[in-house]
Amino acid sequence: MSITKKFVTYLILFIIICFAIPILFTKKFEEIEVSSNLENQNNNQENEGNKQENKQVEVSEIESTYNYKEYATIKLLHVKTNQVEEIKLDDYLYGVVSSEMPANFEEEALKAQAVVARTYTIYKIQNNLGKHGEASICDDSTCCQAWISKEDRFARWQEETREANWNKITKSVNLTQGKIITYEGKPINAFFHSNSGGKTETTANVWGGTGYPYLQSIETAGEDAYTQYNSEAKFTRNDLINKIKGKHADFQINFDEPECIKILEYTEGNRVKTVKIGNLQLSGVEVRTILGLRSANFDITINGDEITFTVKGYGHGVGMSQTGADSMAKSGSNYEEIIKHFYSGVEIEYL
Repeated sequence: MSITKKFVTYLILFIIICFAIPILFTKKFEEIEVSSNLENQNNNQENEGNKQENKQVEVSEIESTYNYKEYATIKLLHVKTNQVEEIKLDDYLYGVVSSEMPANFEEEALKAQAVVARTYTIYKIQNNLGKHGEASICDDSTCCQAWISKEDRFARWQEETREANWNKITKSVNLTQGKIITYEGKPINAFFHSNSGGKTETTANVWGGTGYPYLQSIETAGEDAYTQYNSEAKFTRNDLINKIKGKHADFQINFDEPECIKILEYTEGNRVKTVKIGNLQLSGVEVRTILGLRSANFDITINGDEITFTVKGYGHGVGMSQTGADSMAKSGSNYEEIIKHFYSGVEIEYL
């Protein structure tokens, strides 16, 4: 082959290579880009699917209906009208939680209240058969637990907060559907109250008897930040005498004696166990009832004609303190931690 022909041949090969290489690389990059785009698209679809799945879980968690079996519907006695209403258990609890705990409390406190109220309801149904005739439970807070209808609740709330408050209440019930507090596998007698004054009380010191192992005297921090923590009740000498004589006709007192009124003994929960008033020795619980005090945790001072009872806490002090629950929730505790703080040795299980 001549030199000229070789040169032409090499030149043609060089030109072909110069055109081929960019084409090959371009195709490769296109394949990589397409593959990358497909992978990103698949990842985006997977992430979107996960979001949808999480959204569905969240929605179903709120909207699902728990199968309560024989407790699906309860019979509620309205004490004022003596009428019995059939109502779904969790619908009933909306009215209980909205009546018993302020809607501006933390969500975890409201959830704790929902579980406590559900447990209390089941306990009452199982252990107070026939107490209310055909009804399962009543709406009197001094007998069972308070309840209010949605319409009456809305009428008492400010218009701009009604819907948000109600949604918060129903969410606290729905997110805990089916859950109750148990001790040794059985629903507990889940007492609760407004404010313990810093320490809860045992049932034996309030109502007598042997009490319950899960209702012990428990310290709780943060309750002094609530208005329910402190109160005062003032009486003239004659007022005090008349109130006590209304229950004890033989009552006598000489206010000139230095120790005419003296606290003799305290309970584990720092409440008055026994107090001497004139010729009587009364329990702190009875004095609280006679004088209408917020709590049996009180001090007494006499100043001339005026007797002042300085009171800590609000309620009987047994079980969960509602303001204590809210204080714990503000500090980061969830509803299960709150419940297990106030009730000793319990479990939270599905009914």
